[in-house]
Amino acid sequence: MVLRPLLVEYLRRYPEMTLEVATDNALVDIVALGFDAGFRLAEAVPPDMIAVPVLPQSRMVVVGSADYFRARAVPRRPVDLLQHACIRARMASGRIYHWEFSRRGESVEIDVPGPLILDDSDLMLEAALCGTGLAYLSDHAVQEHLASGQLVQVLDDWTPPYDGLCLYFSGRRHVPAKLRALIDLVRERRPNHGRMAQALTGPDGRPAP
Repeated sequence: MVLRPLLVEYLRRYPEMTLEVATDNALVDIVALGFDAGFRLAEAVPPDMIAVPVLPQSRMVVVGSADYFRARAVPRRPVDLLQHACIRARMASGRIYHWEFSRRGESVEIDVPGPLILDDSDLMLEAALCGTGLAYLSDHAVQEHLASGQLVQVLDDWTPPYDGLCLYFSGRRHVPAKLRALIDLVRERRPNHGRMAQALTGPDGRPAP
């Protein structure tokens, strides 16, 4: 939902270009694999890379379908999730992701139970919409379904925002015109970034220490 409009606009402006997008749950080495750039959360961008914020902030949210909650109590605390059916996530490392929460300095990780384990966020969203269980997803992925009432958000005060998605690329190589055009488009289309951009990059455009 975040990248699709950006990439479509890039191809609209530059129809002579061929854009290849590869997805991987692992933190791959984009230079070794020959990619011009990558997209990651700000916290995962390597320190020798230049980062350009795409989204200043994001947050993970717990959601379930309206049908799911008709027969179940709404969780009030993260520990209440142990009494719910949850859609669990398999990480690229092979481990099951523990859902993370924090509020007023208190941090909690919950190894949630559930009948379904997936490694793709789109499938998790579809499963949540079907009433299979609760899902832990990016707010950008579910905003349309929350607005329509198909999904209900819970534990809102336990999921604070964090630094969002970045376009990143090597600062040790020449930036080709095709990548420069994408960088310029990101800077043109991103929301108000202000302090986020200052926090991520120094005066020379490199990531701040």
